[in-house]
Amino acid sequence: MNYTQLFEQIKTKKSFLCTGLDSDIKKIPQHLLATDSPLFEFNKAIIDTTAEYSVAYKPNLAFYESQGIEGWKALELTVNYIRKNYPEIFIIADAKRGDIGNTSNLYARAFFENMNFDAVTVAPYMGEDSVSPFLSYENKWVILLALTSNKGADDFQYFAEGETKLFEKVLVKSQEWAGKDKMMYVVGATRAEMLADIRKIVPEHFLLVPGVGAQGGSLQEVAKYGLNSNCGLLVNSSRGIIFADNTENFAIVAGEKAKEIQLEMEELLKMHNII
Repeated sequence: MNYTQLFEQIKTKKSFLCTGLDSDIKKIPQHLLATDSPLFEFNKAIIDTTAEYSVAYKPNLAFYESQGIEGWKALELTVNYIRKNYPEIFIIADAKRGDIGNTSNLYARAFFENMNFDAVTVAPYMGEDSVSPFLSYENKWVILLALTSNKGADDFQYFAEGETKLFEKVLVKSQEWAGKDKMMYVVGATRAEMLADIRKIVPEHFLLVPGVGAQGGSLQEVAKYGLNSNCGLLVNSSRGIIFADNTENFAIVAGEKAKEIQLEMEELLKMHNII
């Protein structure tokens, strides 16, 4: 999926919602545990009720890898289900990979060729040769970690050499590797005020913004500082949607929560004259 196609989907759905499929086997409704693939059955039900309001899905791979081969099977089934039934939706592998070039080549092959994701989250610490293999695929994206929402982000990301903070260095340097059509950045919603400074460096790029909802981030604040003329945001919500209910009505409630967020996003898009 290219930049224009993603923006068209945002305008069509009046939404920039990314639903995070952080499908924890210990939190899904108990009745699903008797099925052949509990994580897939959970995801399938969630997808069917939230696809109308979501422009992207983001499985966090830790929740699948922790289940061994059955988790990987569930992940593959999930991606294939989205591709078959909702082909317009952008799919992100939240994998946070990044290693020496030949290893990154294999990671890129895994996520883009074997599993057909649209994007993968990548850590920038090892530099260009650890990122470039992911950028060699047409209409596939790198989502580079820039400024995260966790407490430990203060340990390194705000370190300044002169007047330039480390996360700002990541934003500036990585633009030498790819433009807005192949590179996005992770920016945590709990640091929404920093989006104004980030937009000065990457005014046209898409930003993947986790941390809205259960983690305390404000959608209004994110939109205030982060929206651009092409929207430029994918705002992720995970627990607040997929675990809003733990009964047999879990999928219905998830759909209702997704719709609530979509309606708020629609108002924000109209307010900023994007739709």
